[in-house]
Amino acid sequence: MTSQTVGQFGDGPLSRGAARIHTLLVVELLLLAAALPALVGLVGLGTDPSNLPLLVVCLTPVGPAVCAALYALHHQRLDLTDLHPARLFLRGYRVNVVAALRVWVPTLLWVAVVAVNLDHLDAAAVPRWWVVPSVLVGVAVTVVGVTALTVTALFDFRTRDVLRLALYFLVRTPSVPVGTLLLLAAGAGVVAVFSEAVLALFGVLFVWAQLRIGEPMTTRLAREFVA
Repeated sequence: MTSQTVGQFGDGPLSRGAARIHTLLVVELLLLAAALPALVGLVGLGTDPSNLPLLVVCLTPVGPAVCAALYALHHQRLDLTDLHPARLFLRGYRVNVVAALRVWVPTLLWVAVVAVNLDHLDAAAVPRWWVVPSVLVGVAVTVVGVTALTVTALFDFRTRDVLRLALYFLVRTPSVPVGTLLLLAAGAGVVAVFSEAVLALFGVLFVWAQLRIGEPMTTRLAREFVA
C-alpha cells in the first residue's frame, strides 16, 4: 500500500497544477535573466529608428532564451516528484544557442531593414503604397523566424532544413502561422498599452502559448521527418 501511495504521489490535478505553476515561474525567471540585455536595451534606447543597429544587438539574446524556454516547457513532466525546469532550461540553452542565433539574427536583420526602409520612404522617393508590401514582408519574416525557433528548440536539424521545414509547415498547418501572428499581435498590444517590461514579465506565458500553437506542426514533423 505504501508503494502504491508513493507511485500515485504527484499524479493528481492539484499536484499537476502546482507543478505547472512552479515550472512556469522558474522558466520565467531564467528567461528574464537570459534576455535581460534586450529589456535593458529597449528601455534605455527607446524605439527611435536611429537606434535600430543597437536594438538588433540588444535583442540578439532573446532568440536563444526563447529556444531554451520552449525546450524546458516541452520536456518538463508535470510531476512534483520529478521537477527540473532549471536544468532543462540550461540544457536547452546550451544545445540550441548556436542554432538559435543562426535563425534569430537573420530574422532581426530582415525586420530592421524593413523598419529602416519604412522610416525613409520620403527620402528614398518611394511611393506610399510600398508601405503595405513592406509591412507584409516584415510580418512574414517574423512569423517564419518564430516558427523556425520552435523547430530549432525541439529538433536537431541543419539551419537550412529548419527554414525549409518552417516554410513547408506554414502552408501544411495554416493554424500555426495564424496563431503565431495573433500571438505576436497580442505581444505588440501589451507593449503599446503597457511597456516592454510588462511583456517580459509575462514572457513565459507567450512562450507556452507558442508551444501549444506549434503542436500541429511539431507533431507532424516528428511523425514524418524524424525516424
